[in-house]
Amino acid sequence: MNIKDTIEKKLAEVILNVYQLKDIHLEVQENKTEFEGDFTIVTFPLVKQLKKNPERIGVELGEALTEQSDLFESFNVVKGFLNVKVQNQLFVDNFRTVSSDFDTVEKKNSTVMVEYSSPNTNKPLHLGHVRNNLLGFSVAQILKEAGYDVIKSQIINDRGIHICKSMLAWEKFGHGETPETTHTKGDKFVGNYYVEFDKNYKKEIAELVGQGIEEEQAKKDAPLIKDAQKMLVDWENGDQQVRDLWNEMNSWVYKGFNETYQRLGVDFDQVQYESNTYILGKDLIQEGLNKGILYQKEDGSVWCDLTDEGLDQKLLLRSDGTSVYMTQDLGTAVQRFKENNIQKLIYTVGNEQDYHFQVLFKIMKKLGYSWADQLFHLSYGMVELPEGKMKSREGTVVDADDLMQEMYGTAKSITTELGKLEGLSEEEKEASYEIIGLAALKYFMLKVDPKKKMMFNPAESVEFSGNTGPFILYTYARIQSLLSKAGVDYKEISDVTLNQYEKELIMLLTNYKTVVAKSAEALSPALVANYVYELVKAYNSFYQSNIILKLEDKNLKQFRLNLSDLTAKTIKKSLALLGIGTVDRM
Repeated sequence: MNIKDTIEKKLAEVILNVYQLKDIHLEVQENKTEFEGDFTIVTFPLVKQLKKNPERIGVELGEALTEQSDLFESFNVVKGFLNVKVQNQLFVDNFRTVSSDFDTVEKKNSTVMVEYSSPNTNKPLHLGHVRNNLLGFSVAQILKEAGYDVIKSQIINDRGIHICKSMLAWEKFGHGETPETTHTKGDKFVGNYYVEFDKNYKKEIAELVGQGIEEEQAKKDAPLIKDAQKMLVDWENGDQQVRDLWNEMNSWVYKGFNETYQRLGVDFDQVQYESNTYILGKDLIQEGLNKGILYQKEDGSVWCDLTDEGLDQKLLLRSDGTSVYMTQDLGTAVQRFKENNIQKLIYTVGNEQDYHFQVLFKIMKKLGYSWADQLFHLSYGMVELPEGKMKSREGTVVDADDLMQEMYGTAKSITTELGKLEGLSEEEKEASYEIIGLAALKYFMLKVDPKKKMMFNPAESVEFSGNTGPFILYTYARIQSLLSKAGVDYKEISDVTLNQYEKELIMLLTNYKTVVAKSAEALSPALVANYVYELVKAYNSFYQSNIILKLEDKNLKQFRLNLSDLTAKTIKKSLALLGIGTVDRM
């Protein structure tokens, strides 16, 4: 229990004693005013119930708190706001508690599956995938820290017309080249052929339009698209030659994806493939028809009527019996709950798919699955660069690998210019450039509420001041340098009298687990990111305002080193929840 929780609990007891009122929650805030006191209690919710002015209530409560509890030293009331000064010992005791409990995690005995990434195998990962992966991975880390068992999963879209486009382009224009012969990363190699298909397809459309054919018809009649559609049919019929090419080109892509994931620092416990899941769901459709939950039109197509839910009618099976995305998503969800003992399934997917997931969850509920209420869409906004939106088909996509390399290069340039890593070996410097560059990228992405559209500014993200990853890493490195110079380990200390900087740090340190719990509930890494930034700011204020190494009082010196040590550990653990590593020198 942190200090604020302790105060709120005592406050509820006093309100019951003084006013005989139950279940009254008064907001307790850290006191940021010039008036004396560590915390401010907002008394206004009692005004209506007690029919007294807030000033009088503040005085009554303040007197009762100081008389009935030894937690409080003094109080003052300003315009109905009750400021209370807490006994020094409460802070010291809380610091000892949080130090001893630092590595304990209270298990929830509940398993959550988090799905993220879910790319197509026709092109490399881009800036949008970066936000998706960082968000999904961070949420998984936060849920683990909050006590949940977590399964990280992805489903790879490895079949369909878009995959056949890359395959066909390679057959027609590839002349047998491979990623190895062209020294190209596998996913980029295949992505280049997707772009090549589109370029040649547009040429064919233009030629047909030039012959007097309407553009919409030309798009259907172009030889390339017809060949791609035939290839998809051949794939679905198990044509060996098509399947062999498909396997080989996908293997190139997976090798490339894995290199990107490794550098980005994300991983998965389970991987599913759409080529295996696209046939799932058909049995569910039949079951829904049998129960009268779904209906069939004259052409044989199967639909779900969701108009009573404020949605529309949704196609689940085409008239020719083939599945749609929704069909396989239904089947995949059932398979996941059947094969894993999970209590919740979180889909990390952009907000352009909001409607899809509303429909998916409603249909699962209609089909009678008890866990349908435990499906959650972690919807996030689009990422843009200062230059404007990303484009994919023209080959001008903001590539994830290029972005990471740019972040590495910028970090190297800035740290070299500032002389931050002098004295390190070249190998150590290279590792540091990578950590700093990726910290800049990840922190900038994750400090924004997932639901918001965001502008990623690479130059701003690498700055060594302000709300950035490098600024936080720099503070961590500063503490490591301090502890290294001190040359002493954590030691138990006798009681000390704390100043405002020490109290503020202790309050923040005791809030760590509360922040993790709230972040896990909200599925928002932004709460952790902004917490660690506040912690770093508070530490820098403490560091600049207090003597540490030259302090003659050995007990107080040891306490401040202990406080610095726990702050560093909390920074490191918070950053790890965001997928960010640390450096000891900067």
